[in-house]
Amino acid sequence: MANITQQLNTFLVGGAVRDALLKRPVVDNDYVVVGSSVQEMLNLGFLQVGKDFPVFIHPQSRQEYALARTEKKAGQGYTGFNCDASASVTLEEDLLRRDLSINAMAMDESGKIIDPYNGQIDLDNRLLRHVSPAFIEDPLRVLRVARFAARYHDYGFTIAPETLALMTKLSESGELSSLSAERIWQEMERSLADTHPEVFFQVLYQCQALKSLWPDLHNLWDTPDLAKSQAKICSGSQTMMVLKQAVLLSEKTTVRFASVCHNLGQSLTPPDNIAADADHEIAGVALIEAVCKRLRVPTAHKNLALKVCQFHLYAHKVFQLKASTILKLYNQLDVWRKPEEFDDFLLCCQADFTVRYGLEIAEYQQKEFLYTGFKMLNRVTAKPFVEQGLKGLEIKSAIAEQRLAELDKYQQSYIKQNKIKQHLI
Repeated sequence: MANITQQLNTFLVGGAVRDALLKRPVVDNDYVVVGSSVQEMLNLGFLQVGKDFPVFIHPQSRQEYALARTEKKAGQGYTGFNCDASASVTLEEDLLRRDLSINAMAMDESGKIIDPYNGQIDLDNRLLRHVSPAFIEDPLRVLRVARFAARYHDYGFTIAPETLALMTKLSESGELSSLSAERIWQEMERSLADTHPEVFFQVLYQCQALKSLWPDLHNLWDTPDLAKSQAKICSGSQTMMVLKQAVLLSEKTTVRFASVCHNLGQSLTPPDNIAADADHEIAGVALIEAVCKRLRVPTAHKNLALKVCQFHLYAHKVFQLKASTILKLYNQLDVWRKPEEFDDFLLCCQADFTVRYGLEIAEYQQKEFLYTGFKMLNRVTAKPFVEQGLKGLEIKSAIAEQRLAELDKYQQSYIKQNKIKQHLI
């Protein structure tokens, strides 16, 4: 098959141009085709994949090609647009409909940059600026700009004040309610996978979007932190600090999401009971269940978040607990069947503890104690008790008794040998 794109007027557009200029790895190449039609694309062998928009897949490279188009607001939400993809639509008109100036650049086959909306200037100035007032017509752009702010934080990018003002206006208009749960979670998870997810949530709080998208998280910025060492900051800021630590410890979005959720119940703590640190554990469980149901959060994310919320203080205070309580904690965390999730639980606890006490990451001795204890107790099996002739509940009871005895001995030895700091016992 001949090179079918030679018959078309094509331009590389959007993120590929932006990232190439930033000298970032280009993941996807997206192209816009000017002066063509749906029928011509099909005749050339392209595969149409867009139902609402004329988007095609190249039959050989599998890269995406879209006809140049304009969009006109015709209803509520991010899907309420009428599309014109006629052959008369120009490249400049297509670029005008895009969200940010740094995403509204194109490159022709010779490598020449077409930049009608000063994207290169904003790129040099590290500025996220909307292309046109039509920005306000698409509520999804609030989430996208927040995600870009997080992704390019290390490059020094900030949001232009006039763009942030439009994001705030859009957030306060009620349009965010038109976003589907799946799309909200998709943007959130993509941000959690990046290097600065805390910036994503901070931007959403700043432009009032979080109040609509996740009101319980928004309310943490109005709640004093319950940890005495962080009494001068709000719970929202403390939560973002924990998230930053979680990013250093794990690339898993499950761990990062659980870190965001771990103190969610603090927003329900009465002002006159602000010292009751443990109360937020119970309150947070219902809030996590609700947001996970509303946003259709994956089960693995929800389960870890619930366990971290409910039991992270038990992990912090493990050296104060009786051996029987620690064994019960292991059982409640289902460590025997889900050891990998237990590892992730400990990472979340480590992130929170590090922020609470301002310690270095390596100083979370509770993690070592709990993990080593689990490995030790996991070696206690039913085999010797079966050989003794025990059955059913007798075996279960015997395993529990042996584990309890070994755990009690291990705890006393660990505290003595490691000289556990006084505030931990």
